[in-house]
Amino acid sequence: MSVKRIVADIETANPKEVAAFYERIFGLRIVMDHGFIITVAAGAKAPVQISFATEGGSGTPVPRLSIEVDNLDEVLAKVKDAKVKIEYGPVDEPWGVRRYFVRDPAGTLLNILNHKD
Repeated sequence: MSVKRIVADIETANPKEVAAFYERIFGLRIVMDHGFIITVAAGAKAPVQISFATEGGSGTPVPRLSIEVDNLDEVLAKVKDAKVKIEYGPVDEPWGVRRYFVRDPAGTLLNILNHKD
């Protein structure tokens, strides 16, 4: 047996609005739309990971999703253009990542990060 996919499911009254956020900010594309549920993806095969935490690090709350990007500043510019409130950061953490927290339109706390070289 092998795990083929893990999908985070975020409850919202407006799936289209939330999907549009992830399209606009992260460049994800809709891969399934049944109206009541919309799935977005970066590609057909994405790494499968699950983290279990008592806190989000540096005394922050545990985010619901951590999204690693290749260009943190580019995503930050999109966040600012979309007038999305930054909840934490940007900050260089002692464990080797630069990150910031925002919330999507459903209120989901997101940890947007990039590993420092």
